[in-house]
Amino acid sequence: MLIKRAYKKFNKKDRDEHEPDKKLIYALFILIIFGLVMLASTSAYLAYTKFQNTYAYIQGQIIATSIGVVFFYIVSKTNYQKWKRNAIYFLLISILLLVLVFIPGLSAGHGSARSWILVFGQSLQPAEFVKISFLIYLAAWLQIRYKDIKTMSQGLMPFLIIFALISILMFLQPDLGTWSIIALSSILVYFVGGGNKKHIIALFLIAIIGVYLMVTYTDYQQDRFACLKDPSFDTQEKCYQINQSLIAVGSGGLWGKGLGESRQKYSYLPEVSGDAIFPIISEEIGFIFSSTLILLYTYIFYRGWLIALKAKDMFGRLLAVGIVSWIFFQAFLNIGGMLNLIPMTGVPLPFISAGGSAMLAGLIAMGILVNISRYTVED
Repeated sequence: MLIKRAYKKFNKKDRDEHEPDKKLIYALFILIIFGLVMLASTSAYLAYTKFQNTYAYIQGQIIATSIGVVFFYIVSKTNYQKWKRNAIYFLLISILLLVLVFIPGLSAGHGSARSWILVFGQSLQPAEFVKISFLIYLAAWLQIRYKDIKTMSQGLMPFLIIFALISILMFLQPDLGTWSIIALSSILVYFVGGGNKKHIIALFLIAIIGVYLMVTYTDYQQDRFACLKDPSFDTQEKCYQINQSLIAVGSGGLWGKGLGESRQKYSYLPEVSGDAIFPIISEEIGFIFSSTLILLYTYIFYRGWLIALKAKDMFGRLLAVGIVSWIFFQAFLNIGGMLNLIPMTGVPLPFISAGGSAMLAGLIAMGILVNISRYTVED
């Protein structure tokens, strides 16, 4: 009886609340189901060679997705205004999460990056949660500063100080890919929030300088830019991954080799369960269906943008813009890197690549977006 009352209270609608954007929800879960199917196909061989368990990656992803769906449901039912009231705590959480990766005993490295921590024997990537915590703070801050946001003293400088602190912690890891997503989505939110156009240009210039500094002082980032310019200059080492990625995409043709029939996933292309899952998808299901995947991301962005346009307040509008731009930019960085259109960044493909932290953070963010859609101004 007590549980039933709690359930009814939790699901009780506010006076100005209406049905959420169901098209967005359908598109999201189509993407997630598609991702689980493709991950099961792409990761089986890698999971067996690494863990002697063909289902290791897909099992972990199903667990992360199940937990994420629970959080998605709870957050989608929680009035998004509650996040604004605690915005300052989200800024502190963002900083704390990025500091944790430098604490001995907690820190866990992967390759050349120190972007993970160990929690009860499981790896967690704090930067994934910074994407949403920092956006919550930024949206609330911009709403408060709206009248003065175009000024240097009340707009650009405070934003730069906050963003510089986050950036320094990201550069020290280093994690250019995640930083790029945070930077792009934050600058877009700052622009939509009323930022001075000249200040926006200045922010982009500062971001370019930041990228230049990271590339200058990290050899592997220099290699990635060199491979973008000429993938053939070192096909066996520095440009090995991008060459194998292009082989996978090209060999898939229009319709693909068939589900489970990839050749590149057999230890030719690294990270087939993570960053490099898109080339294997292209190889197995071909150009037509992999292009449909890109259209699905675009459709989710479109639905999110509509929610932002119809949001009843600036906080909801800015937060919606930040969330959908994060998902879209991340998909673009991943796919663009795998196709050698931009330097490889090492970011996962949203809701597709294996990774519990990314899945959980993404579903929490989408839950917030769905809740914002419950309070939009109806036509």
